Amino acid sequence: MKFTKMHGCANDYIYVDCTKESLPNASELSIKYSDRHTGIGADGLILIKASDCADFFMEMYNADGSLGKMCGNGIRCVGKYVYDNGLTDKTELAIDTPAGIRYLSLHTEGGKVHSVTVNMGHPSQNPADLPVLSEVGQTRFVVESCGRVWNFTPVSMGNPHAVIMVEDTKSFPVREVGEPIEKNPLFPEGVNVEFVQRLSDREVNMRVWERGSGETWACGTGACAVAFACYKNGLTGPEVTVHLLGGDLHIRYDEAEDVIYMTGPAVTVFEGTI
Repeated sequence: MKFTKMHGCANDYIYVDCTKESLPNASELSIKYSDRHTGIGADGLILIKASDCADFFMEMYNADGSLGKMCGNGIRCVGKYVYDNGLTDKTELAIDTPAGIRYLSLHTEGGKVHSVTVNMGHPSQNPADLPVLSEVGQTRFVVESCGRVWNFTPVSMGNPHAVIMVEDTKSFPVREVGEPIEKNPLFPEGVNVEFVQRLSDREVNMRVWERGSGETWACGTGACAVAFACYKNGLTGPEVTVHLLGGDLHIRYDEAEDVIYMTGPAVTVFEGTI
């Protein structure tokens, strides 16, 4: 198996070109090779496949082997992979995912992609879209973890997010609080949990506990959910820089279109053969 290790803001995945041949047992391979001690080391595995309705199809697996719907950092690297490896010469791409088609604008320099802007689609606060168990008309959402009750804002970006505001992300116990929330029965399909510290109306800090992967250094859909939640709660404007452990993402919510645009880096680490 030939692979490429790539990352977006240190949210790293193993990428495999499956446009011409399939990869059996992808779930098991994601578990095996995502291990940072005995494998390649990654947050999961992403397969790049042909599509009959878009330029390519992105199929992603988390580090625990579960099938994911969408990854903002991962899809930027898909754009870089297909362009840098000559699978396309287009700088405007449509990538199909289980969460729907996402549209990419590739920014190049010296014949290589260095960053990508992604139309991440429509955010939703409809509880049924996450899903999260709720009463009809419910507007305040809380969940228990570590002996206390946490207020959260539910946001779906094609995958589920629970955005929680905290005073300081640097010292926050992400695993202790995030893991029980991910597996809380309130979320029938699990949830990604974002812990956010507001810095100004244009900047926030964020750490994330990702469903199926644990704490990661970045989460693109999570950053979009955070920007949308902060804007809707009156904490920031429609454009915000999200500071993550692995780097920065620029997020812009276009209220007229009701879509979110994300811009961030895409980096190739190394290639190899297993």
